[in-house]
Amino acid sequence: MEKKCGCWAVLKRGVRGACKSSASKDFANAIPRTSLVYDAATETRYLNASNRELCPPNEAQLSSDNPDPPPSESKAPCQLLQFAFQELKAATGNFRPDSILGEGGFGYVFKGWIEENGTAPAKPGSGITVAVKSLKPDGLQGHREWVAEVHFLGQLHHPNLVKLIGYCIEDDQRLLVYEFMNRGSLENHLFRRTIPLPWSNRIKIALGAAKGLAFLHSGPEPVIYRDFKTSNILLDSEYTAKLSDFGLAKAGPQGDKTHVSTRVVGTYGYAAPEYVMTGHLTSKSDVYSFGVVLLEILTGRRSMDKKRPSGEQNLVSWARPYLADKRKLYQVVDPRLELNYSLKGVQKVSQLAYNCLSRDPKSRPTMDEVVKVLTPLQDLNDLAILSYHSRLSQQGRRRKKDGTPQLTYNQSKSIRESPLNTGKQRYRGWPVTSP
Repeated sequence: MEKKCGCWAVLKRGVRGACKSSASKDFANAIPRTSLVYDAATETRYLNASNRELCPPNEAQLSSDNPDPPPSESKAPCQLLQFAFQELKAATGNFRPDSILGEGGFGYVFKGWIEENGTAPAKPGSGITVAVKSLKPDGLQGHREWVAEVHFLGQLHHPNLVKLIGYCIEDDQRLLVYEFMNRGSLENHLFRRTIPLPWSNRIKIALGAAKGLAFLHSGPEPVIYRDFKTSNILLDSEYTAKLSDFGLAKAGPQGDKTHVSTRVVGTYGYAAPEYVMTGHLTSKSDVYSFGVVLLEILTGRRSMDKKRPSGEQNLVSWARPYLADKRKLYQVVDPRLELNYSLKGVQKVSQLAYNCLSRDPKSRPTMDEVVKVLTPLQDLNDLAILSYHSRLSQQGRRRKKDGTPQLTYNQSKSIRESPLNTGKQRYRGWPVTSP
């Protein structure tokens, strides 16, 4: 028989007890709150920072920036199922290593199976496939993020947000049960697979993720996601993007408030510089993070990559000069696409990323505006490779008309393939990306 909301009161009591911190000083207060002159120099210092978590675990625990309180009883997410620990243990085959889907600072994510109409475990391959996140029972910060996850995903429902099915809270055990996303994360598809993600799929994923953020920002009680990055964008079988991991989500400013002052958490390379330097959080902080992910989608490069030359390790600082120049922007397109991308699409995505990464937060678009820009890009079919071959044909016809000897098939093929193989040549002014 289904069990719903059985331990929400326990959850609430647990939060009250867990949030009592003996810290003598709020870590967030160490961040200067004065007005900041934000320019290229201060941004450069931020962009050159190492790729590490913004707020190390020990600093996070010193913060008195309590998570948003759980919903009242009238707002309790009663659609969530309450699982027993033994049920989830059986559903994942005793949390066996070969069922691990991923690992993060919170703990492990396991693949499991449950019955369709309840919480009982099912045999592998039957019932409903789920992802079970198990929290490490050794940190206050982890409990806060667990509560935030239940709080937000228990009430927020959208096609581009991962579905939270239920939770388990027994003694020191904290687990969450999600719908299973069988294509994994965008990070895996962009950076860990040899076959490049097609351009059409990249646009679909970017649009889906944008819709998810727009939904969070535009509700009657806006939510700032605060940890938007490729590893938190999960994909289903149709490459529909869904935002996951709401542990760092924060209720946005309401009324006449312009921002929320909070401790600085997130990941370098994605977090907006003004948020890192002031602790002032707004929806435009998420827009900046979206711009970084859009760059990763466009270039196939990570936001921070210490393996690259010194001037290319930070994606934003390296790519920004190219984005504003239509003659150069093709040089940053992922070379693995081999001209199989839309010319107009690349132009629009480059300009959009440039706007999202504006140094002035007020100049960045809203996520609703981002969605409007991305929506028509799904239907473009002006592939660069087609235009490239068209130019070759036109030049061939001109040579024939002028009496110039025509190229043989093998010679023509050599010309077509040479720029893609070397990444250093240009044919009749056509821009070819370099790896």
